[in-house]
Amino acid sequence: MKALVFTATGQPTIEQRPRPTIVAATDAVVKMVKTTICGTDLHILKGDVATCNMGRILGHEGTGVVDAVGANVTRFKVGDRVIISCITSCSSCEFCRRGLASHCEDGGWVLGHTIDGTQAEYVRTPHADGSLHHLVKGASEEVQVMCSDVLPTAFECGVLNGRIKPGSSVAIIGGGPVGLCVTITAQLYAPLKLIMITRDTNRLRIAKDLGATHCIGFGPNAVKEVMELTGGRGVDTVIEAAGVPATFELCQELVAVGGTIANLGVHGCKVDLHLDKLWHKNIVIATSLIDAVSTGTLLKLLDSGKIKPDVLLTHTFSFTEILDAYSTFAAAALHNAVKVVINF
Repeated sequence: MKALVFTATGQPTIEQRPRPTIVAATDAVVKMVKTTICGTDLHILKGDVATCNMGRILGHEGTGVVDAVGANVTRFKVGDRVIISCITSCSSCEFCRRGLASHCEDGGWVLGHTIDGTQAEYVRTPHADGSLHHLVKGASEEVQVMCSDVLPTAFECGVLNGRIKPGSSVAIIGGGPVGLCVTITAQLYAPLKLIMITRDTNRLRIAKDLGATHCIGFGPNAVKEVMELTGGRGVDTVIEAAGVPATFELCQELVAVGGTIANLGVHGCKVDLHLDKLWHKNIVIATSLIDAVSTGTLLKLLDSGKIKPDVLLTHTFSFTEILDAYSTFAAAALHNAVKVVINF
């Protein structure tokens, strides 16, 4: 089969690899139909994820058709159309039972990280019963690809960890796919002010169309503009969705007394924490990796039309064009790209 592989050059390459087979009785093998590229894949290529070895097939998102199942798989059968979760959950270890599947003792974020991933014609999915979801009928398959990772990441790591409440104020720093999905899912909790802060003017426009009440360019005036909007008190929830030191620094400047900073960006270097300015403000700093415990709920919301992230799907490629897809996604601002879909 053809697969997209992480190489020592920092550039992905397409290679011919053996088709995966069932290894454990809880496995499924899925014939891929659609996949996508995540910002985390770019971090891997930059060398920010030391636990990902050279030669790994990348990708942890996608949809497909179940091609084979192990003897102990009960929820899925050959021929089922499924969504592959970016988090592998055994459903029974201590962490999975606590809702922390990202730390599953025999799973977590493994696809495209410590085992081969979804940017290939076939993928082996361990613990299929806890790691796959049936497609729903009320949304396109392209949209449902976002339930692999980007939507539950935004909702769990941003909205839920950010403790957003009705009538509160929220600032999202970073207008990438996850930040824009925060814009969508935050509105389930009716914040009074929903502020998007990013450099990309196209993504500011998209955020406005998605329901952001205010859009601010990332730069030296961002703090002043937010303080003017909030009467000088700052925002109740600041969500860091970019993963660079400057954005986390901005979070610390914007958070209000009693507020929450929710970090969901992937940080490849150290970031300063200014406790000298924050120790007395009664704030919470929340960090997390997606646990994918909300995927079923989000699929129901997609199925009912309650949330509509379709506008985020900006580019479509065939798998033979996946290197072009990487180039486009890596230069997203140049191409007005948000989320790319790759068809097999």
